[in-house]
Amino acid sequence: MSAEFKFTCHTCGNLHEGIPSFGWEYPINYLYIPAAERDVRVDLGTDDCVIDGKEFFIRGCLEIPVVGMSESFVWGVWVSLSRKNFEKFVELYDAEGREDEEPFFGWLCSVPPGYPDIEFVKTMVHLRPIPTRPYIELEPTDHPLALEQCNGITIDRVKEIAEMILHPNEKSDGDRETSSTAR
Repeated sequence: MSAEFKFTCHTCGNLHEGIPSFGWEYPINYLYIPAAERDVRVDLGTDDCVIDGKEFFIRGCLEIPVVGMSESFVWGVWVSLSRKNFEKFVELYDAEGREDEEPFFGWLCSVPPGYPDIEFVKTMVHLRPIPTRPYIELEPTDHPLALEQCNGITIDRVKEIAEMILHPNEKSDGDRETSSTAR
């Protein structure tokens, strides 16, 4: 594996060091609730979210291997769970050995910028040792994000994503508009 990841940003000219990770503070479904109603209808924590007592979400890590690097690029994403799986997650949240539990099913509820619509893709949620957030495994499909999780991405792709997120609505390399929905 190669040395530490770093690159000079084409947009701002700064040197960025370390493989970045980007994520969201809430699942996309949070935005479907009118802002004036969120305090009453949404129970949002750092790792879980419940909407109207019937929609259940947890936060996890969708890891993308980076070719030639020991570290992965990480999207911090939210996954929708059934009530049963959410209750199991809550039960195991502080449990030693939780990583030995069987993975459980969920639906991806985050849409990384720069990809075609990926909302509600099937996932498997793999618990990991405390305090690490769960590993989110996408269902193998031909969607670019699922392919990247399976096959990895290049350092140039990491740079492209970083510039898009760090500099939304600015041109990079003089040829593309970028935007970000990540939080």
